[in-house]
Amino acid sequence: MTPLDRTVFIRTKIVATLGPATDEPQRLARVLEAGVDVCRLNFSHGTLDEQQRRLEAVRAWAAQHDRPIAVLGDLCGPKIRLNEVAGGTVELVRGQSVRFVRGAEACTAERLTTNYPSFVDEVDVGQRVLIDDGLVRLLAVTRDPGAVTCTCTTGGRISSRKGVNLPDTPLATPALTAKDRQDLEWAIGHDLDYVGLSFVRRPDDLAELKEILARRGARLGVIAKIEKPEALEHLEEIIRLADGVMVARGDLGVEMDVWRVPLIQKDITVRCRAAGKPVIIATQMLQSMVSSPTPTRAEVSDVANAILDGADAVMLSAETAVGQYPDVAVTLMDRVAAATESYQRQGRGCEPAPEASEPHTPTSAIVRAAVQAGLHLDARLVAVWTATGETVRQLARHRLPMPVVGLTYDQRVCRQMNLLYGVIPLRVQPLSNPAEMAGVLDALLLERGLARRGELVVVVTSTRPQSPGATDTVLAHRVAP
Repeated sequence: MTPLDRTVFIRTKIVATLGPATDEPQRLARVLEAGVDVCRLNFSHGTLDEQQRRLEAVRAWAAQHDRPIAVLGDLCGPKIRLNEVAGGTVELVRGQSVRFVRGAEACTAERLTTNYPSFVDEVDVGQRVLIDDGLVRLLAVTRDPGAVTCTCTTGGRISSRKGVNLPDTPLATPALTAKDRQDLEWAIGHDLDYVGLSFVRRPDDLAELKEILARRGARLGVIAKIEKPEALEHLEEIIRLADGVMVARGDLGVEMDVWRVPLIQKDITVRCRAAGKPVIIATQMLQSMVSSPTPTRAEVSDVANAILDGADAVMLSAETAVGQYPDVAVTLMDRVAAATESYQRQGRGCEPAPEASEPHTPTSAIVRAAVQAGLHLDARLVAVWTATGETVRQLARHRLPMPVVGLTYDQRVCRQMNLLYGVIPLRVQPLSNPAEMAGVLDALLLERGLARRGELVVVVTSTRPQSPGATDTVLAHRVAP
């Protein structure tokens, strides 16, 4: 089965983070062949030179295999981390006192420093300080102009650059750090498809990023990462402004009660589907596969439940970036998706699309007509001619039982559509004459093995094919009868 054949049957998209584990060309090829749709470059780790080599390798493979692999650049955001730890690691013991001080000195068991200069100004008495996803927990007991003194309430070993969460502290740091701006310039200059904004707290965070992109004439889609409790207070507006959402469960589960995270995940997924925005479920989905070729049963259930909830994509982080079995992890996730979607097709899975939260428009009316035609006629697929991907995005929210083939002349739009559930993106030459569309479509579907002669497909198109937003036609079409 070829990678393109795979997308006919498996609708859920797989996002894989690149890193040292995928830098060897043959291993990267195995990872991509296993079913990756979107590659994530994590700017929290590695240099821009390393990211460039990974980007070039992915694009070379994609061009060679005619696969529209999308690339997501994930900005660090205002992530607080410990500085280097003297000796590599130290043990903090329950009940001991430890001071956070300004500066970049190496951390010891008695004195810790972070990469956030305002730490000692903003953390107040009675507030929690969590290290390494909450494995080590401290409580601030006194503060003076140069330091915050904490008591260790849960001990453990800490090491260099481990993350620090402050769930009780409202931070004054901007959403885009100086490093983020540098990385964003690189992402724009290297023509990435999406950029992820970390630690979104309010709609203004997204508006600032989108303003920068608009000023630069950059068409990167913005993925809002939900990992702060403040974001939940503005969720509707954040989803409206974003081009997609990532439920980043790692920091979210540290910043708030961990037992609330599964319900928040479900709620965000429903809201994104209603808005027609793609949603990615991320963090520790197959975490044990970092060091084991076999996942736990709970991890497999986690992936399956994300798909049953209606996620567009599921993501691998450390599993593919630094894990020992990156291609095996992708293969396993692919198999879970195949089994879960088979269950859904028996009518026991994903609920129908919730009522759209977007305004009613001519495009939304055309989409509804295409959905009804596809279901009523049991069409082989729904083919959509699109300039921007908007009509395809709205169709994807309905989770149709048949594939949606997105046909576009825009290379970036083609790649971006590969994040959408059930969508097969194909690049075509620009067409000015609507009469040419049927012949071009038939040739493509037959060449790619997506349909056979005489099969019925639903076509969504425009009488003005090169005008964005002009979708106005739905028709039933038999392939090369």
